[in-house]
Amino acid sequence: MVIATATAEEGVNAAFADGYSGMITFRDLPEIGNLSHISDVELPNLYVVILTTTQEEAVGLPWDFVRHYCDPSYRVRMELVTGPERQTLGDEVRRFRESAGLTQKALAQSAGIARITLVRLENGKRTPKLDTLWAIATALELRGGRSAYPAWCLERD
Repeated sequence: MVIATATAEEGVNAAFADGYSGMITFRDLPEIGNLSHISDVELPNLYVVILTTTQEEAVGLPWDFVRHYCDPSYRVRMELVTGPERQTLGDEVRRFRESAGLTQKALAQSAGIARITLVRLENGKRTPKLDTLWAIATALELRGGRSAYPAWCLERD
């Protein structure tokens, strides 16, 4: 969990609840580019950092994404835990999105998630929370029975 953030010329510094701190560089944030494109940084809760660009676009960075780039040991641990399943899930999400004729931006807006979250999910670089998958499935109107859809989009009990 992120407890503090600050911008720097090279990127965004983050401090975590366990005492670790690090930086995610602008090189790893191509949608931002550099410090001059940021108008605001918010930490609305411990789980997401919101960067607002000078174009008034909000870019949400989930805490685990920030930790992944700030902490090389976290990155290695997560890569060992997750495997090809993450990419398979991303491929399925992309397939359903494209079948629905939606862009990543349109699906992300409809699901109420950041576009960058959807991009990373589709590229197999992020393991989503159940609520994120539910929001995507709802936005795609995939609330059918077990035979019609993959397990990730089934209704919750």
